[in-house]
Amino acid sequence: MKTLIFNGSARKNGDTQSLIEELVRQLEGETLIVDAHDVDVKACMDCRYCWEHSECCVKDDWQEIDAYIRDCDNIVIASPVYFCEITGPLLSLLSRLQVYWAAKRFRQEKIVTKPKRGGMILLGGGKGTATAPLNTSAVLLHQIVQLFSKCGIFIGDQFQMPQKKCLSYRNGGVGNCLRNGTALAV
Repeated sequence: MKTLIFNGSARKNGDTQSLIEELVRQLEGETLIVDAHDVDVKACMDCRYCWEHSECCVKDDWQEIDAYIRDCDNIVIASPVYFCEITGPLLSLLSRLQVYWAAKRFRQEKIVTKPKRGGMILLGGGKGTATAPLNTSAVLLHQIVQLFSKCGIFIGDQFQMPQKKCLSYRNGGVGNCLRNGTALAV
């Protein structure tokens, strides 16, 4: 099993990284962690090259990530929540998923043919809500994940969210969901 984890946190020893490490311990197989703050991937510039081609015209680290996306079994978006949203660098990196949207929308192509499961790890400590980061992460995952299991971990001291949306890592969390294909309504 191959798992791709997009990490939106800049903190190398922070809460997001701790939960990513816990997830990796629970998973079998190969794992690639892409740190949004360190990877050399420019944001989508809406040049519309992908409207007619199955790849992005900008050459950077995206090509390696794109190949892994197409081949992996699981994709996880992990991010702290700042101002009720996933981090800016992660949004910038994942804007390159435009290639997958354009394939469906304009060329009626399915460029990701291998079924995948998706998950989220979102951590917030403010008085905001989980609505925006949940929706953003779900929209991004839906561009590439056909079997979106809607599993995730949501942690925060004052983070407002419905009770159903919290899945504890002590009970297997995202790792259990990705391994077994179980779903959590989020």
